[in-house]
Amino acid sequence: MSAADEILDVVDENDQVIGVAPRGRVYAEGLRHRCVFIQARDADGRLFVHRRTPTKLVFPSLYDMFVGGVVGAGESYAQAALREAEEELGVSELPEPRFLFKFLYEDDAGHGWWSAVYEVRCELPVNPQVEEVAWHAFLPEPEVVAHLDDWEWVPDGLAAYQRLRAHRAAEGSR
Repeated sequence: MSAADEILDVVDENDQVIGVAPRGRVYAEGLRHRCVFIQARDADGRLFVHRRTPTKLVFPSLYDMFVGGVVGAGESYAQAALREAEEELGVSELPEPRFLFKFLYEDDAGHGWWSAVYEVRCELPVNPQVEEVAWHAFLPEPEVVAHLDDWEWVPDGLAAYQRLRAHRAAEGSR
């Protein structure tokens, strides 16, 4: 089965399931669906950053500071977060990612997807999927911040990262 044939839940503005459709149709028609973003850090606290392959269905060849992807039909956000993190990092027996928050991302064309943001500590050697990841490194967060303006980032990942930084700032002020 190709990625375009994967069945996804279609959701409304309140994240309630209203149907199912193949991923290719979801993307082509801009149907609202669900995604997960997992920020992976190594034992030294550095962020996993990667450049997507040119063959990706969306945002080919762009940089991302999250691993993740779509939530399959009937799958929970938590199940998708663990599955996607292990798949994209190329590891098994990863600790369960910790849920942080959820938001509705909408692009310039008015297409949107519910996005659940997680974090996970990955102290295992990574072996990212060559079909998904063209380049990767664990970078100190200040280095990632320094590249926010000069690398081309996936727009939904950049939006999630900005929200995550605001979320952490709000937690730190408590």
